[in-house]
Amino acid sequence: MAEQPRTILEKIWDDHVVASDPGAPAILAIDLHLVHEVTSPQAFTGLRERGLKIRKPGQTVATADHSIPTLDPSLPIADELARKQLAQIEENCREFGIPFHGKGSPTRGIVHVIGPELGLTQPGMTIVCGDSHTATHGAFGALAFGIGTSEIEMVLATQTLLQRKPKTFRVEVTGRLQPGVGAKDIILALIARIGIGGGTGHVFEYTSSAIRALSMEERMTVCNMSIEGGARAGLIAPDETTFAYLKGRKFAPQGAAWDAAVARWRKLPTDAGATYDRTIVIDGDRLEPMVTYGTNPGMGVAVTGQIPALSDVEPGARDDLERALAYMGLEAGSSIAGRKLDVVFIGSCTNGRIEDMRAAASVLRGRHVADGLRVLVVPGSQQVKAQAESEGLDEVFRAAGAEWRESGCSMCIAMNGDQLEPGEYGISTSNRNFQGRQGKGGRTFLASPLTAAASAVTGVVTDPRTLVAAPQSSAVEAH
Repeated sequence: MAEQPRTILEKIWDDHVVASDPGAPAILAIDLHLVHEVTSPQAFTGLRERGLKIRKPGQTVATADHSIPTLDPSLPIADELARKQLAQIEENCREFGIPFHGKGSPTRGIVHVIGPELGLTQPGMTIVCGDSHTATHGAFGALAFGIGTSEIEMVLATQTLLQRKPKTFRVEVTGRLQPGVGAKDIILALIARIGIGGGTGHVFEYTSSAIRALSMEERMTVCNMSIEGGARAGLIAPDETTFAYLKGRKFAPQGAAWDAAVARWRKLPTDAGATYDRTIVIDGDRLEPMVTYGTNPGMGVAVTGQIPALSDVEPGARDDLERALAYMGLEAGSSIAGRKLDVVFIGSCTNGRIEDMRAAASVLRGRHVADGLRVLVVPGSQQVKAQAESEGLDEVFRAAGAEWRESGCSMCIAMNGDQLEPGEYGISTSNRNFQGRQGKGGRTFLASPLTAAASAVTGVVTDPRTLVAAPQSSAVEAH
């Protein structure tokens, strides 16, 4: 009898279920557990109180990213909470025998950046972390999702987790992206269409021509924000692009083990004839650069568009829109382009990789940021920083008047003074625009690195296509 066609989610799930009873959560084996300093301390305390050891220390990897300052690392850490968190994770990793990529390590960085660049993230894995944006790793065909502190403790102690099987949601992105439109615009367009709860109870599987054409770093950007659409995770089936990215990385299989792994990974993509619980189609040919205008990632429009009028949204959403616009100081029905900015932030686990740095530099090269504007460029890892500097990108940013920093989460989560002041407007390549997310009273527009860099040049929210196509010499003269 022929096997029932399965989706990639179903294949990974079936491969990792240790035990299950009808109506109850399954016990799921976890292949890789990523840990950072903010969500893990209580879990380690719980282990000590119960006299437990870590079940498989080799399958847990820790880094410092949220609390680490992005200024000179040799300076004392001014934020007392950050200092305590960094000291605590170092002690926890030492006591429990966990590999730690901490302060001073050349492999330190944002947890969702270093996992892939070290080759720890691999197709077919189950990956968890006490962080919402663990879905990033789904770009490799891994089932990856965020967990809470009590779940962190369970994974440390048992290398398993109680989980209910999610439903499947196919996101088909057809056609081809136009110049100036990127991966960030795909995911912002999806969330604007389905809302922040549209994927609840599901795992997104991103498919079709526009997705296949993306690099691994672009795929990570798309999967990163799956949680912002309510999904448990995001997945892209592995292919030749995936294998080429992973080959030769430090923790990727080598030699005969590599060949065996690739043969296994080739069986992961969804079978022909497999069914999804839901499907949505996005026309990649028609996508434009996207910008958010409100206080959640679903409040987004094309940069050429207008902020919705109250009459444009469902009655149940009007109060939320009204509150968001009041906080943002914006008018319904007005254009999003041309909004004055105080700060530009380029970085985060969404857009802090080398390709993001290159994209931003391609706009800023030979230009200068607008007068009175503060621009922070923060690489996602020390390896990204080193690569950018070897290519001279740091010099491009400094020459343009931007600040070039050490790696870390930085302004994404308003740590260590990297934040908006009350009332300031910032355009950010990060993943969340919640009230106060980037600083109490700060107002955030989410956008791609190209859009953020273009806006840095003009000082207002700007369509990057107007600068990408323009001769740079004229831009220099304008300044």
